Amino acid sequence: MVAGACRVAVAVLAGSLLAAGSADAADAVKPGQWTITTRVLMNGTTMPPEVKTRCLTAEQAADPARTFSPEVASVNTACERLDQKLDRGRLTWHMQCRGQIDIDVEGEFNFDSPERYAATVRTKAFMAGRQVADSSAAIEGVHSGACP
Repeated sequence: MVAGACRVAVAVLAGSLLAAGSADAADAVKPGQWTITTRVLMNGTTMPPEVKTRCLTAEQAADPARTFSPEVASVNTACERLDQKLDRGRLTWHMQCRGQIDIDVEGEFNFDSPERYAATVRTKAFMAGRQVADSSAAIEGVHSGACP
């Protein structure tokens, strides 16, 4: 069961790692190819950095709060977004999932420009009232050109 909880917590975290935002939706995130570097600390253990790319369409880039906020689906668990704010180059959100596995995840994304951001995402998972996962991720996103 603990391994399942960790997988769910990682799934929530992974879904949130691509989040982005800015003060003005038109200037929020530049469409195109993004290189995203993620450094995760999971239950006290530093994981190797992960580098991924993602292609953003103009439509996705125009609505960062909708496109890049976390979503999760899990068996026997219902999730609710408690808070989400997009203001002056900063996107913050807080989501909780309750059920067989309880998950609490918060994110803060700060945008230096439409071509660069830095973020922190914190996730905690609980089963039967006992914490089974505690992770944080430091994320850097850099626009790297046109989509292939």
